[in-house]
Amino acid sequence: MDSVQIETTAPLTLEFTQIAPSPTAISSNSRISKDTIRTSLKASTADSVLASVYSLGTGGILLSNLLVELGASPVVFGMLSSIPMLVNLIQPLGAYLSERSTSRFQYSLRTHGIGRLLWLILVIGIVSASLGVIDAHQLVILTLLIVLFSSLLGGLGTASWLSWVAMIVPRQLRGRYFGTRNSAASLTNLICVPMAGLVVSHWYGGTLQGYGVILLISIVFGIMGLGCQYFQVDMNPLSQNTYYGKSPQTSEIQSEVTKNESSEILQSIHLPQEQLANSIWKNSNFLVFLLYFSFWTLAVNLSSPFFNLYMLDKLDLDVSYVTIYNSLQAGATLLMLILWGKLADKIGNRPILISIGILVGVTPLLWLGIGVNRLDIWLWLPLLHILTGGTWAAIDLCSNNIQLAIAPIKNQSIYFAIAAAVAGASGALGTTIGSFLVQFTQSGGLLGLFALSGIFRLVALVPLMFVQEPSRG
Repeated sequence: MDSVQIETTAPLTLEFTQIAPSPTAISSNSRISKDTIRTSLKASTADSVLASVYSLGTGGILLSNLLVELGASPVVFGMLSSIPMLVNLIQPLGAYLSERSTSRFQYSLRTHGIGRLLWLILVIGIVSASLGVIDAHQLVILTLLIVLFSSLLGGLGTASWLSWVAMIVPRQLRGRYFGTRNSAASLTNLICVPMAGLVVSHWYGGTLQGYGVILLISIVFGIMGLGCQYFQVDMNPLSQNTYYGKSPQTSEIQSEVTKNESSEILQSIHLPQEQLANSIWKNSNFLVFLLYFSFWTLAVNLSSPFFNLYMLDKLDLDVSYVTIYNSLQAGATLLMLILWGKLADKIGNRPILISIGILVGVTPLLWLGIGVNRLDIWLWLPLLHILTGGTWAAIDLCSNNIQLAIAPIKNQSIYFAIAAAVAGASGALGTTIGSFLVQFTQSGGLLGLFALSGIFRLVALVPLMFVQEPSRG
């Protein structure tokens, strides 16, 4: 057989944009083949592996350690975590622009590509700081500016990328595929994070120069990851928005677009904003999900940016220890993702989100007894990170899958963008509240914040009980 029947949120027919001489581009008169689907999924997995290397240098524990070394305040840590979430407010604009493009791949290059290259400015800043050209305070400001503009560009492209992947991955395989994909990324973190931590901690020129080297390597891998998207079958968003009402969720992806249908495409992109807004307001299931997603993100981000700060600053642990803990967390994620993916395909995503969400809710409370002693450093902190990795593997995977299931086909990326914008605003609010509580309270501020976050997480699960997950087929 040359073609394959798959279940997806795809419309009845799609146009696959030709990007010569890409081996995965589909001509306008052919169906997408099994081999093309396999190649696209492998390319997406390779992209996730390389992107995880990029992320370890441009975020996470290494970037947090840089700010600790530069003497940044808790408010700066709050800003570092809130900026990537707050800029999600720009995602609806990014989705609007992407739906008027003719290529998901080219749009991704214009947004994510430029965003990743911006980090080269921070490499130059680190060199300047090492030479005494700029001081620590100026480097902190430069770091926050790079995070801001890179996140803005990423926000413009995220909804388009998610819609692209949603069209490629067969619906009935989403849990298993994203479980495998995320496991590959977690394995990369498991291997690379402790190696990077050792390089930064033991670099002969100091931790600042060591981080600069890791950051440069991360940027290179990030650009290589974007190159992998070249081998994913490209799609024209205009076609996706035309055939939303002609079939149920199950469909066979094709690429036959007649002249009349092309005319419909051009007309469909001018959907009145009032009509789009009404369709969103009438989608009660999506609105309930937004309520859950926003409260959950706020509750989580009250405390999540400050666990690394607690270990690096309050417990005064070396960065190499903290990277080992993060690697254990990545290892637990790696082991559990495939299991959660298979289970989600069988029982659905909502039951997992509720049950594991309760466990994630009580996790911050387990930090209350952590201190500076051998038992906590060598036993309880590793166990706590393993628990976090295993549970968050389920939360991240199932949150992504249930969004893909709930969002309708028409203007799909718009729904993804709205969810990201709402969650980003609430997450940034949570981080901001948390940073000010830590900054202006006594020494017990962090532990009190952990307890408050745990209570809020449990309360945030209530709206999720009323979300209806569509049939998985």
